[in-house]
Amino acid sequence: MKKNTQSFLIASILLFLFACGKKEEKRIEKKIIIKESNLIDLTYTFDSTTLYWPNNVCGFEHKEDFNGTAPGGYYYSSYSICTPEHGGTHIDAPIHFAEGGLTVESIPLSSLSGRGIIVDVSEKALKNRDYLVTVADLQEWEKANGEIKTGTIILFRTGYGQFYPDREKYFGSALKGEAAIPLLHFPGISPEAATWLVKTKKAKAVGLDTPSMDYGQSKDFMTHRILLGANIPGFENVANLDKLPLKGFEIIALPMKIGGGSGAPLRIAASVMEELDELEK
Repeated sequence: MKKNTQSFLIASILLFLFACGKKEEKRIEKKIIIKESNLIDLTYTFDSTTLYWPNNVCGFEHKEDFNGTAPGGYYYSSYSICTPEHGGTHIDAPIHFAEGGLTVESIPLSSLSGRGIIVDVSEKALKNRDYLVTVADLQEWEKANGEIKTGTIILFRTGYGQFYPDREKYFGSALKGEAAIPLLHFPGISPEAATWLVKTKKAKAVGLDTPSMDYGQSKDFMTHRILLGANIPGFENVANLDKLPLKGFEIIALPMKIGGGSGAPLRIAASVMEELDELEK
């Protein structure tokens, strides 16, 4: 009987140790998910190459006020800048096309930051310089990627960002002045799609990689009127949209806070969340 008892105890101990070993093995193999933010700049540098609407009388000016050794013996530099509101990577405030709409400094920060998505129409737009984003494009995105949630920042990738700052390839004409405006050819957002974003999705903001939310041949700027009329700001000449995934990122878009401004230079960036697997320690 004593021998049987000892055998039972030994077997129990071995079984316990084996089970602990299995648990330890499972613990080591278990993975945890860590989310890491990768910041991507979506802004073109403001300099002598910055593109403005053809009839702007001036472009970006960066004047040197002082650059050298100050009377006190230390290095010092200071410059003055001058720029139209609408040019380069910039924001369209609602008042740009909506009387009584929000001016730049009164746009709430909540409208300038939040979840973003990319709607990629580049394959169609690069084949047709006058392409208009349709409601069908947005619905196709939803079929492939899930419903666009209320309050999302919608960015459209047309592929025309690759041409910036080549005026002729980007605008469709190298000319400047009023005579150039009828010659503009670049993609935009259709008024129907703009209405759908306002009524169906209540988008926070809309942006794209072209000079305007309306396409180059627009005469009535109806897309601007619809979106800005709903106090939805627009981001134009947005850079590096080809570096973003279709979803899974946050946007922060901070314009120069110009009092009474209809637009302003914009610094916009995306925070892309990447999932990394690591062994539990």
